[in-house]
Amino acid sequence: MKSDRLRTFSIALVLLFVIMLTHSACSAALKEKKIPVRVLILPKFEIGEMAGDFPGEAQYFYEEYFAGGEEFEIGRVPDSGTLYYKNGAAMLLLGQGKVNAALSTAAVLSDERFDFSDAYIFSVGCGGSAKDYGILGDVFVIFAAVDYDLGHQADPRESGRSSETTWFHDESFDSSAVVRMDERLTDRVYQMVKDVPLETTEKSVAFLQREFPGEAWADRPPRVLRGTVLTGDNYWKGIYDHKNALLMTETYHCTDPFAITEMEDVAVGLAVKSFGLLDRMIILRTGVNMDVFPAGVTPEMLWGTGVDDHIASETSMESIDIFETAMKNCFLVGKVLIDAMLEGSF
Repeated sequence: MKSDRLRTFSIALVLLFVIMLTHSACSAALKEKKIPVRVLILPKFEIGEMAGDFPGEAQYFYEEYFAGGEEFEIGRVPDSGTLYYKNGAAMLLLGQGKVNAALSTAAVLSDERFDFSDAYIFSVGCGGSAKDYGILGDVFVIFAAVDYDLGHQADPRESGRSSETTWFHDESFDSSAVVRMDERLTDRVYQMVKDVPLETTEKSVAFLQREFPGEAWADRPPRVLRGTVLTGDNYWKGIYDHKNALLMTETYHCTDPFAITEMEDVAVGLAVKSFGLLDRMIILRTGVNMDVFPAGVTPEMLWGTGVDDHIASETSMESIDIFETAMKNCFLVGKVLIDAMLEGSF
């Protein structure tokens, strides 16, 4: 009887071992069939074509890494839905705004055709540089992304408050109000790119000198800086919202100054975090305008009915002529990192 039980137990162990080997072999075979991705580049929009015309956030990356490569359609993506792939690099335009960005990021990372287990997630784009810190054409390595819309907002006219800030902190939102990048990875990234030379334009230099006379922070060439990004669902601008952004950065104990504002990165970060890949995420943003209004310019002049002051226009009151140059700056900084990742030396 005892020998029968021992025999049964031995057979069970052998069967378990065979099942484990089979599962391991199947898992390895399944992984081998997946397309390996070493770096996933996530711009938000393109202006015209993917190559050969005025560049948006994706074009320089497309021309360098994806021209002539493969294209895959990604389901459940609000914007283009086209994933570009070549030699271990992939790129998807996420669309603008937090909802589009989160949905698109989740859609691509859950696509079973690709293996992202060893991928770096690379969010790139433009935004509005924070006065007193960043200028037109700067590129920021982001150490934390803060959600501008979580908490409470109230127009000061509601209560006659004299405070210049209109934001009220709510601790119940803290778990999703700030996404902190992996400190070691992001610091390593910054050390690699902090001395990359950046370009500017004569009109941009003249604009900064006119708008911020005598300010040392504004009277310098563009450079690579560390910073915190504020992600808002609306395209805000102005000194009062700037002060809200400073308050949020301080309240959430971000290690680096408020540097730039945009509309997607906290959502991308939360989506990436849900897939367990936040320790492999990098954010680069470049300043194509300022987060305050130029002297004499009103919201109606930029955004009023019938106004077409596109930030990518060389006659823009807001972006002057820096947009194309800033896009190139972001690409040049990103290229240092992407090349190292694809070569296996990162």
